Amino acid sequence: MKLFKLIKGFLFSLKTTIWLLGLLLVMFLAGAFIMPGRQEFQMIHSMPLFEWMVKQPLSITWWLWGIIAILFILSINTLLCSIESIVKKRRVTQWLLLISPQIIHLGFLFMLIAHLMSAMGGYQRLVPAVEGMVIPLAEDINLRIKDIDITLDYYGYINDWGVEVEYQKVESPAIGSVIGPNKPFVHAGFNINVRDLRPFPREIILLQINSDPGVIWALMGGILFMTGIIILIALKIKIER
Repeated sequence: MKLFKLIKGFLFSLKTTIWLLGLLLVMFLAGAFIMPGRQEFQMIHSMPLFEWMVKQPLSITWWLWGIIAILFILSINTLLCSIESIVKKRRVTQWLLLISPQIIHLGFLFMLIAHLMSAMGGYQRLVPAVEGMVIPLAEDINLRIKDIDITLDYYGYINDWGVEVEYQKVESPAIGSVIGPNKPFVHAGFNINVRDLRPFPREIILLQINSDPGVIWALMGGILFMTGIIILIALKIKIER
């Protein structure tokens, strides 16, 4: 029983939040010193974060595992404190004033979920490609380079360009698009843009492919976070007047 009360007191306490945030800063500071000195971190974006972490020695990733553990406990702490706050103050007349901090907390949790999903399935890679090439994006998803159109001016410099691509998923109709300057191809969690291109001796491009399954969750979290802050500030100003 004492152990249960101790765990409950730890998870429901705002002091726990402060201590966890302090530990996060320590872990981030440790990472700032470790990352620049190790070549392994140059490949951290080339595959899902968790997949990369399990392949690296614990001596250089301990702070990342520590951050994940702290964020997990912090998420539980945030959720429980929010529920406790609503239960204790459910009879207040200013309902929006009560709920706005919880909306902020919910947005924070959504952003953590977004980062978790990105860590499980997100990656970034560079792929050289030529016209007609098929690039695998996932197990049943391919990207076909249909056409590379590079326009040169009188002096032989690139004047304009466009890359026609086709997103192909098994048992689904193909989706076509044209990648251009400041116009990436964004679809189903993939962000594909051209990093470089060469017209000679053969038209070739360098594609940057980003996969981020947590994008929608991050967007929802950001909207909720900002909505909660705006409501809270507006109500505070109204009360002070």
